[in-house]
Amino acid sequence: MKDTLLQSDEFTRRRFVGAAASTFLGVGLTPLLGRRAEAAGESASALRQIASAKRVIYLYMSGGMSHLDTFDLKPGAPTQGPTKAIPTSADGLEISEYLPKLARHMHHGAIVKSLTSKTGAHDQGNYLMHTSYEMRGTIKHPGMGAWMQKFLGRDSQTLPANVVIGGASRHPGAGFFESSFGPVMIGDPQRGLQNVKSRMQQEDFEYRLGLTQKLGQDFRERYAKKDVRAYTSMYEDAVKLMESPDLAAFDISKEPEAVRKAYGEDRFGQGCLLARRLVESGVRFVEVTLGGWDTHQGNFVRVPERCDILDKALAALIGDLEVRGLLGDTLIVVASEFGRTPIINQNVGRDHYPKAFSALFVGGGIKGGTVYGKTDETAENVVENPVGPAEINATIGYALGLPLNQVLYSPSKRPFTVAQNGKPIVELFA
Repeated sequence: MKDTLLQSDEFTRRRFVGAAASTFLGVGLTPLLGRRAEAAGESASALRQIASAKRVIYLYMSGGMSHLDTFDLKPGAPTQGPTKAIPTSADGLEISEYLPKLARHMHHGAIVKSLTSKTGAHDQGNYLMHTSYEMRGTIKHPGMGAWMQKFLGRDSQTLPANVVIGGASRHPGAGFFESSFGPVMIGDPQRGLQNVKSRMQQEDFEYRLGLTQKLGQDFRERYAKKDVRAYTSMYEDAVKLMESPDLAAFDISKEPEAVRKAYGEDRFGQGCLLARRLVESGVRFVEVTLGGWDTHQGNFVRVPERCDILDKALAALIGDLEVRGLLGDTLIVVASEFGRTPIINQNVGRDHYPKAFSALFVGGGIKGGTVYGKTDETAENVVENPVGPAEINATIGYALGLPLNQVLYSPSKRPFTVAQNGKPIVELFA
């Protein structure tokens, strides 16, 4: 049996461990796979550069957010459509009329208007934006949360370092790192972290936990491989979390009703509230996904709907972090896999357009009220300071103080860096 397990793929091993956990401990541990992080054989302090941010909240707009109807408006252009620009709290900076609450906080934010890519398919664009690398059938690359965890470890001894809310299906996770560097996946933020409470009495639980340790001791000693260590660590971390008061960080019902309403009562808004609770409690990287941006039809109906959700949640998040003294060292990033076509199609929609799109950075040492890069008068072409997904990720890494040039090797001995040698946009920082 042990030979079969060692020869199995990672998914099979995960399923085996999850089943064993349910049988012996009476808990479901699948959401906790990939929770323990160390600093890749070197101390985190030895690797760390001067950082302006301690944590990241990454808001991913899945489907391809229209740059023309959010952050890169072209008033009077034939490509603009009915969306109007409004002034913001930053002098001379305008954004979409669909984001009025965010407009009041733009003195904290910087817009990158010169993103460009050649990848116009959803899965490939999503993967490229998250990893800086093109999708390959032979290897899976780590997401930014995994890179951060690899180099910096974690702040909390019980909480995970890396959490994804609502975007598990397309997320690259730990990539070629050990599974312990993957994010904890949360589907519904209002339900929090599921299956982490024992279904049995404490005495029975402790007995079964001790039994599993005895049964597995010989196996762990004889096969001291990375994956075996990862699953052993998973058990240890799961038990720590089950017994820790830090588990309450996942319970947004503890927030006042007025605060919950301020974020919006939809899953994205509640996910942003959960993200704030988590970073406040020591989680270093939290991603929240808002889908529905694939507006091939009815762009000028669907984009205002999406923007209303984003606007309410993001404005509440920025204000909340500022009041709590966390905005200065928390980097908020709003990004998408590509933009939408400047030409409006026959269905009053916009199609996939990787040639030009936008991203937003807020807090975390960012120089507020600024714009980097430029598109032409119709938002069809980048004409100033073009950057790609790798540069966006390098900028995140730069803010966190990650060693951007340090090479780590995949199991196949191929060399990789945090952002595939992308250069950070240092002009964005104060």
